[in-house]
Amino acid sequence: MSFEKFQYTVSRLIGSNGDRPGFTRLSAGSQLDGDDEGPASAARNLNASFLIALAGPGHAKYAEAIKCIDDHLTHPQWDGLAEFFRVGLFLVEEEVRKRLSEDRTLAEDLDSLVVWLTGTDEPDIVEAAERYHRLLFPEGADLHRARESKVDELRTKRLVRITALNPEPLTSVYQQVLFTANALLTVPLMKRDLEAHPLSDAMREGIGRISSEDQRFWYDHPIPIGIECDSNEAVYGIRALEEALRYEIERGNMPAEGRIPFLLSVSVTHEGLHRFARDYLEDEFARGGEIRHIDAYVVTEDDTRELLHEVLIPAGERYLRRRDYDTLRQVFGVDGRYGRHYSFLKAVAALWQVLIRDDIRATFKIDLDQVFPQKELIAETGKSAFEHLMTSLWGAHGVDWNSEQVELGMIAGALVNEADIGKGLFTPDVPWPSTSASTSTPTPTVSTLAPDQWVFCSSLPQAMSTEAEMMTRYGSDGPDGETECLQRVHVTGGTCGILVDSIRRHRPFTPTFISRAEDQAYMMSVLFADGEPTLRYVHESGLIMRHDKEAFAADAIEEARLGKLTGDFERILIYTSYARSLPWGVDRIKDLLDPFTGCFVSRIPLTVTWLRMALKAASLFSSRDPGDIEDAAELLKLSNRRLLDLANRVSFDPYPLSAEYWKEKEGWDIYYDILDEMEKALDRNDQYVLDLREKARKMVEGWKLELCKPGDR
Repeated sequence: MSFEKFQYTVSRLIGSNGDRPGFTRLSAGSQLDGDDEGPASAARNLNASFLIALAGPGHAKYAEAIKCIDDHLTHPQWDGLAEFFRVGLFLVEEEVRKRLSEDRTLAEDLDSLVVWLTGTDEPDIVEAAERYHRLLFPEGADLHRARESKVDELRTKRLVRITALNPEPLTSVYQQVLFTANALLTVPLMKRDLEAHPLSDAMREGIGRISSEDQRFWYDHPIPIGIECDSNEAVYGIRALEEALRYEIERGNMPAEGRIPFLLSVSVTHEGLHRFARDYLEDEFARGGEIRHIDAYVVTEDDTRELLHEVLIPAGERYLRRRDYDTLRQVFGVDGRYGRHYSFLKAVAALWQVLIRDDIRATFKIDLDQVFPQKELIAETGKSAFEHLMTSLWGAHGVDWNSEQVELGMIAGALVNEADIGKGLFTPDVPWPSTSASTSTPTPTVSTLAPDQWVFCSSLPQAMSTEAEMMTRYGSDGPDGETECLQRVHVTGGTCGILVDSIRRHRPFTPTFISRAEDQAYMMSVLFADGEPTLRYVHESGLIMRHDKEAFAADAIEEARLGKLTGDFERILIYTSYARSLPWGVDRIKDLLDPFTGCFVSRIPLTVTWLRMALKAASLFSSRDPGDIEDAAELLKLSNRRLLDLANRVSFDPYPLSAEYWKEKEGWDIYYDILDEMEKALDRNDQYVLDLREKARKMVEGWKLELCKPGDR
């Protein structure tokens, strides 16, 4: 009867017939009307049939729903989507039955919800949401109330007692830090964009051909080639960084002729694009204005392959006596899912230190839609961006709330939305329900929960974590920043860095199978270390970047919106599988990562993913806006393409990604072992490695863009 109880809870979400909606204000029965005229109608019927079938035989249209799915299994146009939902029904039932038999807490939460639903004539909507979250999304169940106590509780859990500050903090950021970012390129949004853009004929012709290729990777808001210069995220980011550097010069943190090293990796949605990346970006930067204080290097997948085969692998063959480098080839590069370029942009700092410039001591990653608001930083914190990076907390050692020794070799800042910075630098970019929000995805109240948010509502723990971790100010009301500080679990892709010494000893990485939240997955690879301090992020109070993406890249964001949402569905499956595959146990991992990062590690990930997706599609289908209806059909198409193979790959294996994790760990160990051996050989003036170093320096010099230098204008 346990699965039948679960079916009953679904029926109360979607309504048990066509007339009476459920808690989600949806009636799945009303969306199943048998009209298959047009792609959207068929997709709507199949989606509604899935929800009704999941609600069980008690639904008035159950038999009709099963027939709809079966009939479409042989339809030449819709057999793929019908199979997607048929498999989904199987996966959900198998998972729920299995987990209920293994997890007493899950079974108790289900029983409690059913008893409450059957014993209450007019359920309180807030309590209903809390109880559904306790079953499906326990990380957010208690966050509808008790905001202040939850914030205090999390801050206490993130507290670190300092045992030793870094005796040698950064002193010359422009010389000691390799700044990095990633540019995501995609094909033009429209043919006329390509035709109107001032590209060479060869580039225009080549990109035109590539536009017809199948897309291989999906990103949140890639830069479409041909977009106007003012809307180009890469141009925007490098302009803003140049402006920030002028403030550092004014404050004496950088000489007037100083230049920072800035490495820009390029990831592409279509494989052929990286052939044009450097020339395209160089042209765009030249059109974007004067750049005097940045040495910009652009690295593509082709460049990383050349570096591997001409420098790293020969060094490994000589000094490690290895012949097999397939694992290194797999992890070292910039094309692919987010995890691959993210790891590269951290790891490359170690190579830079050994082979290019030995004064590099750290790397700091920014996102190109984020800028250092130097005027506000100085006014509200008394420090510029560089001065925040010179903190002796970065590299400090301490003891966490659980009496574990930690090394604060990583640093993390925070974000403020461009539209909110007028309210003050310390304005959360993800607000609580009670606060106004300029963000496009404000945190919902219970009364405004979207249908899919009854199943999964990450913005609740995200808002709580943002306030508790990112907005903490050192001083009289909290840690003093000298004897105590906060460690960070919730971090963003930009505004974070790592010391080269820490990365070479701990060797963290984000696996290449991570397609979303690569920043938060980075620490998971080295989450615990028996017998030695564990690597952690230190929270640098006031190191805040302004997030400008909606101010200039609205078209690109809109274009990638559904792909981003599908990636969020993937994240639940991948994060859960990844946590199960790590050697420390899911309970221990979640104890550290909850509430926000850990909320994507689900007790029933297949169930949550399919139900969340179907409810999101149903809410779009219920709209009268033709655009929403088209979006719903496209969302199901993308989900079918991206979720089914992934689900089959990770379903019911207790350690589904373990082999891949250990393989990639081996790849990064090889990389760092090679660098260690090259460094030793350099110390003894081994001519072979001196020649390899010279070859590497020439390669890197070839990555450099021709930007305006001092005195050019």
